[in-house]
Amino acid sequence: MEIDWKNYEPGEFYDEMISTPGNPRLASRAVANYLQKLSSKQLGRRQNAADLAITEMGVTFTVYSEGENIDRTWPFDIIPRIIPQQEWSHIEEGLTQRMTALNMFIHDLYNEQKIIQDGIVPEKLITGSKSFLPQCIGASPRYDTWAHICGSDLVRDSDGIIYVLEDNLRVPSGVSYMIENRGITKRVFPELFRKHRIQPVDDYPSHLFDMLASLSPRPLDYPEIVVMTPGIYNSAYFEHSYLAQQMGVELVEGCDMIVSDDDCVYMKTIDGLQRVDVIYRRVNDEFLDPEAFQSDSMLGVPGLMRAWRAGNVALANAPGAGVADDKVIYTYVPAIIKYYLDQDPIIPNVPSYRCDDKEQRDYVLANLASLVVKPANESGGYGMLVGPHSTAAERKKFSSLMKRNPRNYIAQPTLKLSTAPTICGQHVEPRHLDLRPFILQSDRTYVTAGGLTRVALRKGSLVVNSSQGGGSKDTWIVDTRGK
Repeated sequence: MEIDWKNYEPGEFYDEMISTPGNPRLASRAVANYLQKLSSKQLGRRQNAADLAITEMGVTFTVYSEGENIDRTWPFDIIPRIIPQQEWSHIEEGLTQRMTALNMFIHDLYNEQKIIQDGIVPEKLITGSKSFLPQCIGASPRYDTWAHICGSDLVRDSDGIIYVLEDNLRVPSGVSYMIENRGITKRVFPELFRKHRIQPVDDYPSHLFDMLASLSPRPLDYPEIVVMTPGIYNSAYFEHSYLAQQMGVELVEGCDMIVSDDDCVYMKTIDGLQRVDVIYRRVNDEFLDPEAFQSDSMLGVPGLMRAWRAGNVALANAPGAGVADDKVIYTYVPAIIKYYLDQDPIIPNVPSYRCDDKEQRDYVLANLASLVVKPANESGGYGMLVGPHSTAAERKKFSSLMKRNPRNYIAQPTLKLSTAPTICGQHVEPRHLDLRPFILQSDRTYVTAGGLTRVALRKGSLVVNSSQGGGSKDTWIVDTRGK
């Protein structure tokens, strides 16, 4: 497994570390040269050390398969993905712009609806979205911010351009793995952190706490913040418990809280009831409050929406924020940015086709074999068709689904996702990847220095989700000035 970059062939794809065989990119040069000096035994030993650390720390994710919940250790590759600071500054600016416009959009939808009245976004797309909640109409969360935590998925095409693939504004996950990736990499490559200026990511929990505290309806120095989890069987439970522990706040389930007659939320403790100011909820909208949404939900708190609308408790993210991560709404985000900010998008969308438009739908149906088709509200890589890797039977099925419910689908060209060197058995080979940075917003905006890089560990695969065979890498933002 000794590395010789002259034998590493990125092919037609943009590789994040090696531009052409034998030629590392500027930001990656020092790391690439260091890795090449390691023997096969040394490199294998470090990967084994990383795998052992993940097992010992209990870093897991859950796969739902055939009715069973299977906990698996987090798949991790020790070769970092490296992005120069100058490029990242541009991306950070673009993510801040996008988050600001999306929050203005959500607030407008639940209040004056000017963007609909002005004909920018069709009303039928909003009313037809299952994530638009009439129960939220007229609500005004603090700072008019609805999506306090966002994970926007970024991809790089073969032309080197970064695109936003989608926005995750409901209950975005993965940030704990970003932090753990960094801790593990420091263990296996401590010498590299002494020699390089790598932007930190382990300060995220303190930024998250400060953002949540700023939402408190009571002017307290230390408001009562809780993380609300669906429970131990949720696929992201590791992250829920991890973030609660890192922030020093309580991890609660719905049954641990009640809403009083005066519409305040209280947590049950051994010392009696204790008022809750802010809930970082990791429970989907429909299960939050059986009084307002799904009446048989055992995960929520009866009356929680009443308390939120009365301004007695803050919910992050706010109910209804998911209307803006509908994949059909995604196609309007450039227009949304222009409408609210009078700016062009700093980071472009992937070109997309809306299947509710007959002309665009006809094009998609005629070109299914070369397109990626996505349902409006699925996540995790589920429910989609990757045209070049599909069968005739799968394309026929999707054709029928699209004709039956065209509003529910968009299509995009199959991007040539960028790659990065990845340990694959006894070889180092290019594997496709994406990036999920995390953005926090209340009265100010914070963007993680990098994010969660997800890797499609199967050769040729474009699906990076861990539930479908993907893995992860540490992401380094490196200052190359003066090099």
